[in-house]
Amino acid sequence: MSAVPRRPDPYDFLPPVPAFSLDSEDVQDGKPLDVRFAHSWSAGSQDISPELHWAGFPKHTRGFVVTCFDPDIANGSGFWHWMLVGLPCTTTQLSRDAGRGRELPKGAFHIRNDLGASGYLGPAPAKGDGPHRYLFAVHALDVKKLDVAADMTPAFVAYNVTQHTIARAVIRPTFEV
Repeated sequence: MSAVPRRPDPYDFLPPVPAFSLDSEDVQDGKPLDVRFAHSWSAGSQDISPELHWAGFPKHTRGFVVTCFDPDIANGSGFWHWMLVGLPCTTTQLSRDAGRGRELPKGAFHIRNDLGASGYLGPAPAKGDGPHRYLFAVHALDVKKLDVAADMTPAFVAYNVTQHTIARAVIRPTFEV
């Protein structure tokens, strides 16, 4: 099996917004993800979400959404690994494993991922597919909460996120099997 060609960064096709800083104790931009953050199909994986912390977002931010998206899966539409909505504007970090719903601020909840489960789903590219990028993004919103529910599709929620994003921060680690 040959490696999947790199697809465009989907954020390049959205309305431009200012950037702010997103950092992590666990992941780095352009660097391979540790296997513990991968899906359980990989030996040594733990399917836990990485620690994330952010700063420098606009003062008029009213809320946040955190997402993880793989644009490199060979399906033409990418794969949503994580969507956490309802984060208040006072939230500036998520602890490791927040993707299971631990230590979430009041009102925050997960949208189902593209596998249909609630919470974080670690990377699981096909063996031999080459490195995939995992776009961990924090979206600063102009609203406190989106009019969405946990069982809505990630694509529909992403559309709503885009309509209310006033700034965005992204880390793009990679993973391959």
